[in-house]
Amino acid sequence: MDPSPETHPKTTLSRRRIGVFGGTFDPPHIGHLVAAINARQALDLDVVLLVVANVPWQKVGHRTVTAAEDRLAMMRAAVGDRDDLEVSDIEVRRGGDSYTADTLGELLDREPDAELFVILGRDAAAGLASWERHDEVVSQAQLVVVDRPGPPVELDRRYRWLRVDIPELEISSTELRDRVAAGLSIDYLTPSAVVDLIAARGLYRNAGAG
Repeated sequence: MDPSPETHPKTTLSRRRIGVFGGTFDPPHIGHLVAAINARQALDLDVVLLVVANVPWQKVGHRTVTAAEDRLAMMRAAVGDRDDLEVSDIEVRRGGDSYTADTLGELLDREPDAELFVILGRDAAAGLASWERHDEVVSQAQLVVVDRPGPPVELDRRYRWLRVDIPELEISSTELRDRVAAGLSIDYLTPSAVVDLIAARGLYRNAGAG
């Protein structure tokens, strides 16, 4: 399917349209939330699940990853009480390395009639072929690439995917970790509840955290 930023109306059936936005979220920031909200609105999704990875296998050995319980708490603080975004601990509860194929399979076991949409940023979409069992991912869900306006990322033409434009925000979790380690403010780069939680738990103070 050709990428398109247009709104896609719900089907006449009662199938729930569920966005699945996975990540390390170490820490979560406003870019993550903007991407989730824009995808939900553009595709008329019932909910977007923000799935916190237990062990992000592609990052193991490259940097220290904050404990899953802390990342889950930060994401819950970031989302607050919104009805259209839901923090999911499905991968944390499953334990071990986190694979999107396993998560989609578990979600479909729970709700076989659901229509799943895997939400990806540009970098994640470009590296899709390196994912474990990526063929299962594309067979179980519609791919949604959230990206700033401009030329679209190139994906394998065999994949069904849609594009959703989001505001251009130059922000990353790496930058937030580095700023905290350097004693700099991260106010307004992530929700205030996350700022408070990071301070209360003493997260990212060690520059060696990556």
